[in-house]
Amino acid sequence: MASFNNDIDTQDTVHPPISIRNETEYDNAVQTLNTLIDEVGTNEDHPLYELLDILGTLIHAYEEKHHPIPDCSGIEMLKYLMEEHQCTPSDLPEVGSHDTVLKILKEERELTITQIRALANRFQVTPSVFI
Repeated sequence: MASFNNDIDTQDTVHPPISIRNETEYDNAVQTLNTLIDEVGTNEDHPLYELLDILGTLIHAYEEKHHPIPDCSGIEMLKYLMEEHQCTPSDLPEVGSHDTVLKILKEERELTITQIRALANRFQVTPSVFI
């Protein structure tokens, strides 16, 4: 029969196999998630989809605790970031034409995954702020 050492402080020695504990790990996780999104997209049958889903959940939990995002829509966040960075619709060619950006801002069009990735990269934020 196995015996356990009661002298071990499990709080200091046992860690979950997957976690995000600091900003460096967070940045690495976001970078990995972006790579997975490029590879997997929305294909739920892809072999890496489950990893993408788990990593997204971990990132979300870390952000909720360390980087709470005000309750607003992705379009409202885009408007805020554009204002903060003094951008006009013409300054976002990675999203589309001037008219395309205006339609998105007027909520006549939704952001695509490609546009979300481009905006996250441009403003150096996690893609989840636009969802």
